[in-house]
Order: sequence, then C-alpha cells, then structure tokens
Amino acid sequence: MKKQVIVALALAFSVFTFAQKKELKTVEKAVKNNDFSVAKSLLEQLDPMLSGMEDKYKDKYYFLKGQAFYANGAGSDEDIDLAIENFDNVKDSYKVEIGEIKQNLINTLLTDSNEQYQSAQYLDAVKGFEKLYKLIPSDTTYLYYAASSAITGKDYDSAIKNYEKLLELGYTGIEKQYVATNVETGEVEAFSKSQRDLFVKAGSHIKPSERVSESKTAEIVKNLAFIYLNNGESEKALAAVQEARKMDPTDSNLILSEANLQYKNGNKETYKKLIEEAIQLDPENTDLIFNLGVVASENGEIEKAKEYYDKVISLEPKNVNALTNMAALILGQENALIDEMNGLGTSNADNIRYDELKEKRTGLYESAIPYLEAVIEVEPNNSQVAKTLLNIYGAIGETEKLNAIKALLDSIEN
Repeated sequence: MKKQVIVALALAFSVFTFAQKKELKTVEKAVKNNDFSVAKSLLEQLDPMLSGMEDKYKDKYYFLKGQAFYANGAGSDEDIDLAIENFDNVKDSYKVEIGEIKQNLINTLLTDSNEQYQSAQYLDAVKGFEKLYKLIPSDTTYLYYAASSAITGKDYDSAIKNYEKLLELGYTGIEKQYVATNVETGEVEAFSKSQRDLFVKAGSHIKPSERVSESKTAEIVKNLAFIYLNNGESEKALAAVQEARKMDPTDSNLILSEANLQYKNGNKETYKKLIEEAIQLDPENTDLIFNLGVVASENGEIEKAKEYYDKVISLEPKNVNALTNMAALILGQENALIDEMNGLGTSNADNIRYDELKEKRTGLYESAIPYLEAVIEVEPNNSQVAKTLLNIYGAIGETEKLNAIKALLDSIEN
C-alpha cells in the first residue's frame, strides 16, 4: 500500500514536470516568433507553478520572461525594468545569451541617456542612467549621473533617492584619470588609457600623465542640503551642510549656505561669525560685507552697519542696495530728533534746543542726499527714492533740485 502511494506521487510529479516543459516550449516558440504579448500571457498562466519548478525550468522561465518584456529592445521603460529583474533571477543558465542582451541594452541606454542629457531632456536621462546602474550595479558612476540629471531637471525626489544611495554605498567619485594636453587648444583632457595613448601616438596630444580626480562627496552633500532646504527641511539641510563643510572647510558657498540656514533659524551671532569667516576667504566679496551690514543694522549697531556699507560702496560705488541702506540708516536717526522736538515746550531754553535739533535734522538730510542721488543715477526710475529726495529738497529749500526731481517723478508716473 505504501509503495503504491509513492508510485502514484512520482507519477503525478512526472506529469506536472511534463506540463511545465510543454508550456515553456510554447512560450519559447512565441518569443522566437516575436509574439511577446502571447508569451507574457502564457507566462502569467505559469506563475502558480513557479514555486514547484525545478531550478533549470525556473531559469528558463525567468529567461523567457526577460525576453518577453525586453521585446528585442522595444519594451517600455517599465517593461525594461521587469526584463532586467527577470534576467537577474536566472541562476545558472543562459549566461551568454543574457550577457549579449544586457550589453546591447547597455550600449543603447548609454547612447540615448547621453543624448537626452545633452538635449536637456533630463528626466528621461534620469531613467536611462538608473537602468544602467541596475544593469551594472558595480559602476556607481551611473547612479551619480542619474542624481545629477535629476537635480538639473528639478526632479528632487529622484535626486534625494540617488544621492542618499550614493552616500550609503560610500561613493566618492575618485578615480584615476589618464590625461594629455591637446596640441591645438592647450587644454588638458581626460581619456581612457587606450584612447589617450592612441591620441598621443597620433600626435594630436602631448604630455601624457595620470592624475586622481577630486572627491564628489562634498558636492553630493551640498546638493542634498539644497534640496532639503528647498523642501523646507531646514534641520536636515543644516546637518548636510555641516557635514559637507567637514569635507571641504574652505568652500565659501558651503559657509554661506550654513550662514543662511543659521540666520533663518534666528541664530544671528552664528550667522555673523560665518559671514566673517567667508569674508576672510574672499575679502572683496561685496555681497558678504553687505550682509554683515544688514545684521549689524538689525542688531542696532548703526555705526558698525555704516562701516560695512561704506566698505561695499568703496568697492562698488554703484551698489544700489548699499547706497539705499546707508541713506535709510542716516534718515532713521531722524525719528529720535523729531520725538525730542515734539516734546519741547515754549521756554527760551526749549527754543534754543529746538533750533539745535532742527540743524541736526538738516545735517542728516544733507548726509543722506549723496547716497540717494547716487541711486537715482543708477536707477532713474526708482520712484521711492525720488519721492524721498523730493521731501528732503522741500524741507531744506533746494528749489532747483526740487523742481528737477518733480519733473523726474512726472516722467516716471506718466
């Protein structure tokens, strides 16, 4: 009785295996005839049998499924992903056939992705480079290209995913480069070793040598920080920038990025220190010096702010922002004078003090005028500054200038 059960089970298993072989042959015939939709449908019917298949039949199943979705290269983006996935599931068989298909796919993807990037089709390039990485996971450069294409095309979700994966893998982008100098342009160019040697032999290039490329880690972290900041994730952005600064402490752009984040978080003292650090690296950067003027002004350090704005104006006499802010600082001192004037009585001493304050107020106007007039020279349509000058000229009795600024305002507003 026991022996009969074993025979019965063995017979059932033989029938099951025969059915698999028969179905797989039908699928194989459909693939050979390029009936890929038929092949997919037949494979779907085989799915329930997959767990019980022998390994050699599983290999054939995954190979045929990969071919069906690849469709001789005509498959959609999603189909190509599925084709790669199924080819990767093949364990022992079809190595040569899969190798040839993958190489053809690599060549096509590489050409298409490069062309898409060059023609600003960045989102298509992202998909291509991601597929190349799936095909050659040992070459993380393709993942870097995918991330770079994504950030250029403002696909920040893909950029974050790929940049974070690169950091997880420890990617640095450091590689040995084979370089030579172009005889015609004088520029040093990088090649593969065989290309460089060929060009040197042909005489188009000279001075062959080797060098190690710079690490891309700081760039990756900096780009991540930019995306986090763009997404409103300021804590993540600050952490990323600080990490990048450890790798490249003299990068003034990174210093500025951290400074701006600190300012946004209300840490004005830290912001000030970072801006001062950046100025040490770039002492004539008027944007940095101007920013220190803004912080000093917000902190009530009026004379310090004036020093910074004066420095900017000495380096860039037509810097409208510095000129405008300098005038605003000077005129801002008027409020205290007006408050005191309004609080005075009618005694002789009060009248004397009133005249003193009035003279100081006129002095403020006269100090602000050169900065405001300089703004009008650069921006003659600046109606706000023109109106300020109109009021000042009227207050100090500059009739000729008053009439000129009125005419200017009329031309602006009409």
